[in-house]
Amino acid sequence: MQGNIYEVNTRQYTPEGTFNAFSKHLERLKNMGVQTLWFMPINPISLKDRKRDSTQLGSYYAVSDYRKINPEYGNMEDWKNLVNKAHEMGFKVIIDWVPTHSGADHYWLTKNPDFYVKDSTGKPISQYDWTDTRKLNYNNPQLVDSMIDCLKFWIKESNIDGFRCDVAGEVPDAFWTKAIAELKKMKNIIMLAEGDKPSLHKDGFDMSYAWEDFATMVKIAKGKRTATSLDSVINKNDTAFVKNKIRMYFTSNHDENSWNSADFGTMPGDIHAPFAVITQTIKNTVPLIYGGQEEPFLDSLKFFVKDTITFGKYQREAFYKTLLNLRKNNVALAPNASYTKLASSNDAAIFAYARQTRDNKIVVITNLSAKPQTFTINNDIINGAADNVFENKKETVQSKTNITLKPWGYIVYKY
Repeated sequence: MQGNIYEVNTRQYTPEGTFNAFSKHLERLKNMGVQTLWFMPINPISLKDRKRDSTQLGSYYAVSDYRKINPEYGNMEDWKNLVNKAHEMGFKVIIDWVPTHSGADHYWLTKNPDFYVKDSTGKPISQYDWTDTRKLNYNNPQLVDSMIDCLKFWIKESNIDGFRCDVAGEVPDAFWTKAIAELKKMKNIIMLAEGDKPSLHKDGFDMSYAWEDFATMVKIAKGKRTATSLDSVINKNDTAFVKNKIRMYFTSNHDENSWNSADFGTMPGDIHAPFAVITQTIKNTVPLIYGGQEEPFLDSLKFFVKDTITFGKYQREAFYKTLLNLRKNNVALAPNASYTKLASSNDAAIFAYARQTRDNKIVVITNLSAKPQTFTINNDIINGAADNVFENKKETVQSKTNITLKPWGYIVYKY
């Protein structure tokens, strides 16, 4: 799997905040190299207990009906037209699914009250401090079957290609084992878990979040950790996860953007680039780009109100296009390609590695520090004539020869 994922926040993506308005960006995204479009929840949002007050648009993740379209975005015909157009252009389409809880006025609360977890007084409880939601009860087999039927509905109705499953680790493994097996009988769908439990892959998920890897990158960007800490988390993953299981790497997503100012706050300016390169080229990865990062849109998108991305300059588009096309076209970045950590003369700052198949090789060298670095790579695997991918020039690369990188600099060689 050498694909990539692009997250679409429909509400904030255009001034109109609709499917039809977003569709005008498809050609641009196709040209950039995007392959899979992940749409944040497309379902209607509950009115009861909306975050802030009733005049707000509310949380995308407080679903009032699992089988309907949020009318703010358009209608079912608009959605089907968008999916069909995306498919015609070669995209895959997955949608966000919220299985741990429904919104506070979902019709199940009155029609099927036993679908919910209740407190000692018999009142449905909220999930965590998400007071606009009510927690679903997966000990109820009827709830299990109903949720699976809702998932099947979207494959049947609009021919989507899979689901990104919110807080997947909080749903019992048994549900996912049953649900994913049934869904994959319908279509060879993509299943992405928002979670980093190794058991999620055993349940049938194709991909999970690389949360710890992201958190480590943020600490390095802030100068709280050295580059060697990435080796530690990668080695930990090798032990915890079944070999070659795919993790989704990212420098931002809707949660990190809205609540923690990623990537412009956690990896501001030039700091973003080497980490983005790593997310696209490290082993066992499918990289994520959050809509607006290619601009880049340097602000947090508010979660409960309209807060539109401003597009116009696309300053990172060429950068991402280079990476996405390299991933697509070079089998050295496939999951079964080897990964070799490359030791340097300054591993506290330099994070470098090679990806390789029999006839293809990619070498990635990054400076994960705020200072310029001159160093050597002490491994003959880098020897030979190579294309400097971002400089667009031929170079002869030699082990133990001095290399200089500016602060947060990077080199990608293709052999």
